[in-house]
Amino acid sequence: QVQLVESGGGLVQSGGSVRLSCAASGRTFRSYAMAWFRQASGKEREFVAAIIWSGGNTYYRNSVEGRFTISRDSATNTMYLQMNSLKPEDTAVYYCAATGQDQNKYDYWGQGTQVTVSS
Repeated sequence: QVQLVESGGGLVQSGGSVRLSCAASGRTFRSYAMAWFRQASGKEREFVAAIIWSGGNTYYRNSVEGRFTISRDSATNTMYLQMNSLKPEDTAVYYCAATGQDQNKYDYWGQGTQVTVSS
């Protein structure tokens, strides 16, 4: 079982920056990929960014490309999301996720952290 704990959310002004962290723990963490998703109030959850744990390849949704950077620290099993030039439409609960035995499915989820961007 893998446990994921997010931190780093909060209230920030439009144009500001926030860095989210996701610490993974549990029996021999060996996920193929980890990702960030977000869910705004009244909307469906959406993909934000993903990183392949071993190779470091990264993927982003179009609306955050160039503003957000996903990264990981293999030594501490921690994933990060650096969010710059934030916009009010980035306001959401951000969740980290990790794949399990199926590399195409995110089986493990964190509890979420709120990011609110004021205009």
